[in-house]
Amino acid sequence: MTPRDGSDAHDSRWSDLDRPPLGAAGLRRSLVRGDGLWSSVEVVPRTGSTNTDLVERAVAGSAQEGAVLVAEEQSAARGRLDRRWSAPPRSGLFFSVLVRPGEHEVPVERWGWLPLLTGVAVATALSATAGVDTALKWPNDLLVTVDGEERKAAGILAERAGPDGIVIGIGLNVSLRADELPVPTAGSLALAGAKVLDREPLLRAVLRSFERWYLEWCAAEGDPGLSRLQDAYAAGCATLGRSVRAVLPGDRDLVGEAVAVDGDGRLVILPADGEREAVGAGDIVHLRPA
Repeated sequence: MTPRDGSDAHDSRWSDLDRPPLGAAGLRRSLVRGDGLWSSVEVVPRTGSTNTDLVERAVAGSAQEGAVLVAEEQSAARGRLDRRWSAPPRSGLFFSVLVRPGEHEVPVERWGWLPLLTGVAVATALSATAGVDTALKWPNDLLVTVDGEERKAAGILAERAGPDGIVIGIGLNVSLRADELPVPTAGSLALAGAKVLDREPLLRAVLRSFERWYLEWCAAEGDPGLSRLQDAYAAGCATLGRSVRAVLPGDRDLVGEAVAVDGDGRLVILPADGEREAVGAGDIVHLRPA
């Protein structure tokens, strides 16, 4: 049957046979268990932003730690600095999770490690499950190689949700084709030659990896050294050892070599004619060698 208009095709569960919908029941059976982190898994056809929705639920007290909210499509997805982005329905994994690290006696000053922890969890899961090489760009991007160039395939956004909650949103391009890229610097698992593009095993792998890293980090009371998080992040970070330009608050630029990620998760930059400076917020641009 031919749909009468574009909206009917858009609403059909099987309008794109290369992009089947996620099975919420199967995801819950495999992820939600009494002794684990995940308390609920919900999949919605579309929403504005899974982060916005889950923050509202957390603040209202209607979501507990380990809640996972997945959308097949987002109409008002947000990145860092309130940047907007969009992607075709079911072309990626767009989801948010709620954690409450204070319940595990993790000091607030260590909560800044959560976006970096998420990056490590996503990168390790994709390397093992999809067979694709990944790299982390400080602080919250995941890179893949497409046609010999680094491309952004995933972004991470962490937001406070009341006094004790953190909602972490992840947007991962899975089957996005070249003609669907929002910008030339974007990429996807498909374009990077991933061996697995089925979103359900990818999502399960990412959530299980996050669960493992998060619980180990909590058991170490957020200590990035004891939990091995600092070493793991440094090992997978493509920013370290590179010449970078940091666009800092107040329109100040800092150019130099990224030499370390310190104990607070900040990027340490060594300018050619100055002293080391630790950057906790700002846009990082990887500079090409002269």
